[in-house]
Amino acid sequence: MRQARIAVDAMGGDNAPGVIVEGALSAAAELGQDVSIVLVGDEERVREEVVRRGADPGGFEYVHAPQTIEMNEPPAVAVRRKPRSSIVVCAQIHRAREVDALVSAGNTGAVVVSALLSLGRLRHVNRPGIATYMPTESGGCVMIDVGANAECKPLNLLQFGVMGSVCARMLLGRESPRVGLLNIGSERSKGNELVQAAHDLLAAAPLDFVGNVEGHGVFRGEADVVVCDGFVGNVILKFTESVVGLMTSMIRTHLETDLRSRLGGLLLRSAFSALRSQLDYAEYGGAPLLGVDGVCIIGHGGSSAKAIMNAIRVAGQFVRMDTNGEIRTQLEASGYVRARDKAKHVH
Repeated sequence: MRQARIAVDAMGGDNAPGVIVEGALSAAAELGQDVSIVLVGDEERVREEVVRRGADPGGFEYVHAPQTIEMNEPPAVAVRRKPRSSIVVCAQIHRAREVDALVSAGNTGAVVVSALLSLGRLRHVNRPGIATYMPTESGGCVMIDVGANAECKPLNLLQFGVMGSVCARMLLGRESPRVGLLNIGSERSKGNELVQAAHDLLAAAPLDFVGNVEGHGVFRGEADVVVCDGFVGNVILKFTESVVGLMTSMIRTHLETDLRSRLGGLLLRSAFSALRSQLDYAEYGGAPLLGVDGVCIIGHGGSSAKAIMNAIRVAGQFVRMDTNGEIRTQLEASGYVRARDKAKHVH
């Protein structure tokens, strides 16, 4: 297995560069020769962070990027005004094939814009989609799109189904992933014009399409891949994160009410630990931006060092598994090409 060179945006995220450097150090220690990490950002500050953690700064390669795109900046404007920002430079060196993948916990919109401008789209892909892991009763699923496209066409949802299916097969080990379309009801007639038209395209494609999936069906594990537009997907993602946080807080509060509850908590500690691990986004690192001509992993803005480490691990997996090559193969299958032509006439 060849070594994957990963560009890491050292200035991206709420706690950069400290947490990013810490995550990169953990990844280098755990993944060893599987990855080679290139830290992109203000080189002096990044090196200082490496030294502060007692590590040899010579253990990484560095690419200087003097500008930083803040989390609240308008993505398209920021990318244009800050061509030497760490996000933009990561995408540029990936385009130049100096690295095999990039990881950033920075401004999500800026990462998407930079990736599109520098890397472009895979053949047959109209729009890329952000895929993420969602916990379910049956071991998790892939949801796509969760933020790249607020408005979609039926063809986009079809392609999300294809790309999500490849992602679920490679990263979740699902041999024949069940693909579901997020909707307000299970019946074919439910939903707006977009999802009704997308339903027809998905049903005609060579996928294991299980039809519409309602919100509660996502967490029951009714599908291995859940397809939706980025507006709805992003709302669900953030709502899920808040519910997980609320549940954790409420459980902790109740377990501390009296001695009996505390004793019960001690007895259930291992179970709670396993549950927390399953629900913790840090375990899964980042969300791949599928459909660009490269490997791009987008981390949570508040990513911990553990999340950054796992994002780097996922980036390496995508490179070694040639996920994009598999996506191209699937999109070039006759069913998808015919669906593309058919979708031009669907409004």
